[in-house]
Amino acid sequence: MSQEQSLRGRVAIVTGSSRGIGRAFALRLAEEGAAVVVTGKSETSTKRLPGSIHTVAAEIEAAGGTAMAMRLDVRHEEEIAAMVDATLERFGHVDILVNNAGALWWQPVLQTPAKRYDLMWEVNVRAAFLCAAHVLPSMIEHRWGHIINCSPPIGTDANPGYVAYMTTKMGMTRVAIGIAAEHAEDGVAANSLWPVTLIESLATINYNVGDRSMWRSPRILADSLIEIVRTEPPSLTGQQLLDEPLLRSLGYSDSQIDSYWVEGKPENPVFIDGRSGAAM
Repeated sequence: MSQEQSLRGRVAIVTGSSRGIGRAFALRLAEEGAAVVVTGKSETSTKRLPGSIHTVAAEIEAAGGTAMAMRLDVRHEEEIAAMVDATLERFGHVDILVNNAGALWWQPVLQTPAKRYDLMWEVNVRAAFLCAAHVLPSMIEHRWGHIINCSPPIGTDANPGYVAYMTTKMGMTRVAIGIAAEHAEDGVAANSLWPVTLIESLATINYNVGDRSMWRSPRILADSLIEIVRTEPPSLTGQQLLDEPLLRSLGYSDSQIDSYWVEGKPENPVFIDGRSGAAM
């Protein structure tokens, strides 16, 4: 574990943290000293879906951290409530919520069944809203809290092939913006966080979105998350943050940013914000 325990005493919930980006968030928060509630539907590891809430919790504890694994289907409010209650019973408070759990369907409108669209609204927008609603009382009571939604800045650029998905991700960002305004005087911050490049994850792997030469490691998002939650909540809230610009604004060097590329910096990096015409 890191010698600098800047989040010692803090309690973090990360939804969808059995693998991929969520796992990276959980491990990084634990490295900084936070107790982490690892959540997701996966309780066993499979070839198609390697990793589980229990393997991630075990990784954290093996490194000297504190973790609690909680099975959670974010579509069900009663499970969200039970997870938050269990967190409060064990740790007494909740300081950080990362709404990372997500449903994907990257297809054009005419190839998007209603049930797929409904699922994304349930898992992406509704779940982020409900998870926030259930942790807010503890954050308000202790006048300290960070809510981070994994969603992009609000924009008007078209995203052909991703129309249904992007409407739900934009919804998550609106949730964060609204919470930030409603609780500006309560010591609670809410922001969105999004990458500017493709990130190595099961999504990019399973959907064949580029290849390893085009991906950055989830570490860039995890480090960005840590920089956000290290701040006092009133000082950074209501923002739509992008990983690389955030880190550069904090003084990260070119070499530090380049270190996040999975296979070294490519000659022509692909960005998902339009600079290279790549899809979101």
